[in-house]
Amino acid sequence: MPVIEHEADIAASPREVFALVGRVETFADFSDAIDTIVRLGERRYRWRVRIAGVPLDFDVEITEFLPPERFAWRSVNGVPNQGEYLLTPIEGGTRIHLTLDYSLQPPSLEKAVNLAAKPLLHKLGRDIIAQVETRLKAQQNPPV
Repeated sequence: MPVIEHEADIAASPREVFALVGRVETFADFSDAIDTIVRLGERRYRWRVRIAGVPLDFDVEITEFLPPERFAWRSVNGVPNQGEYLLTPIEGGTRIHLTLDYSLQPPSLEKAVNLAAKPLLHKLGRDIIAQVETRLKAQQNPPV
């Protein structure tokens, strides 16, 4: 399974960061690679993403929701994937670490999509973390 990791330091408390990371349905606002996210139940969501023009669908289940430290998921159908956000307090804020493992079938599709998808999935991870940071800064410094 290919693995994507991204880490960033954000000038906000773990609680503030987790308050945004834990709201899965808003991720569609964070990146143009995410078409839709629909809540299916208390801990389930249907994602539709577009990587290199290829639409990919999958349903995920939240496997751990431990504010303000850890948020993890795994797919229950569609594109096999699992991931987590780990939030660690640091001086002046929070270090957020995203890990995402995924698999595409058949292997020939995975190989072809990985050439374009891996950079885009890295971008998706960066986009989500950047949007969390931007929204937190806006909350801390509202316009006058």
